[in-house]
Amino acid sequence: MKYNSTNNSTNNPSHQVDLKEAILRSLPPDNGLYMPDQLPTLGEDFWAISRELSFQEIGIAVADAFFGEDVPLDALKEIVDGTLAFDAPLVTLAPGDHILELFHGPTLAFKDFGARFMARLMAWLTRDEDRELTVLVATSGDTGGAVASAFHNVPGTRVVILYPKGKVSGLQEKQLTAIGGNITALEIEGTFDDCQALVKKAFLEREVAERMNLTSANSINLSRLVPQTFYYIHSARQLPEGVRPVFVVPSGNFGNLTAGLLAKKLGLPVEHFVAATNRNDVVPEYLRNGKYEPRPSVATISNAMDVGSPSNFVRMSSLFENSWDEMKLSISGMSFSDEVTRAAVREVNSLYDYQIDPHGAVGWLAAEKYRALHPGSVTITLETAHPSKFPDIMDAELGLGAVEIPERLAVLADKEKVATTLSKEWEPFRDWLEANIR
Repeated sequence: MKYNSTNNSTNNPSHQVDLKEAILRSLPPDNGLYMPDQLPTLGEDFWAISRELSFQEIGIAVADAFFGEDVPLDALKEIVDGTLAFDAPLVTLAPGDHILELFHGPTLAFKDFGARFMARLMAWLTRDEDRELTVLVATSGDTGGAVASAFHNVPGTRVVILYPKGKVSGLQEKQLTAIGGNITALEIEGTFDDCQALVKKAFLEREVAERMNLTSANSINLSRLVPQTFYYIHSARQLPEGVRPVFVVPSGNFGNLTAGLLAKKLGLPVEHFVAATNRNDVVPEYLRNGKYEPRPSVATISNAMDVGSPSNFVRMSSLFENSWDEMKLSISGMSFSDEVTRAAVREVNSLYDYQIDPHGAVGWLAAEKYRALHPGSVTITLETAHPSKFPDIMDAELGLGAVEIPERLAVLADKEKVATTLSKEWEPFRDWLEANIR
């Protein structure tokens, strides 16, 4: 299979590359994002038996549909089995109101699915090389921890994580800065958008990127998105047969929602998608008025969604052939303030004895609003992170110590933070790369 830039015109496929180039170089030189030249589908034979398949068997079928032309089936099975070492259970709060728990991986966030798959696929793609691969990643919270865990002490790799100073929770920061080994953390004096811009700039400097053998682990990398389609299919089949779910997706960089759209393209019956955001509501505004106007992000209590210029918007647009009318038929956008998000954390706990994190709370609010507007709808809200990753907020709303911190997160509390502080400008970051990446 070949991969094109989202900036390509129909008559000018000037950036068509193979799988290895698309995954390891991450970003086309025209600053678009890579997409397959033809989106795969899963045939009727798959959907006829999908409810009887294991989570791993679903993952293998999807991975084979996307990458089977380039990666042998035995290798894909090994990659998927290593990725799906934990479940994504569907929890029912009330009739029609479901939560998909995506936090059962090693770093307690949905990013574990994409990061573990990516690490294994990259290892296979570079199996015959002797050059060290440097993985650059910008994070607003959970991505960095998941990537650090997935690549920790993987031979032939080094990970450099850029995160916004003072804008991630304390335990999230320890997941980035206290793991050591081949993981380096850079604390950027700016926002997530500034971190993301530095990563993109490094890839657009083609001589630098190739000389330093850089790759990205952000959702600009297609191999992050494909494994996220696994749990859309896995969750839908946990509903009664014939029910078409509405997926409600807490959204920041919009990789997770894009993965849902890819699952629908594969043939998954979906009623609708809801993009749920905090005050950083660039995409909901676009869905309302047709104007896409990125702007600087603002800090909120749902920090992983603090994105003012979401990278995957261009992929979303390409899936609808850049038609606003077509996109708004499939996706609704909703945004909520910190005040109502805090109230939702308390309400979900009071009504259902269920602890939901601030990101999931934004999603739950959107699901409630959607079902009120569309009675009879069945919603699946993606709960993207374990509430223990946000102790200050959960303690404030539910009481001190109300949320138990899993051991794999608690052990980080007393570890030393190790990070280098840089400004948000390109030149200091470039100089750091030149001095540290050989």
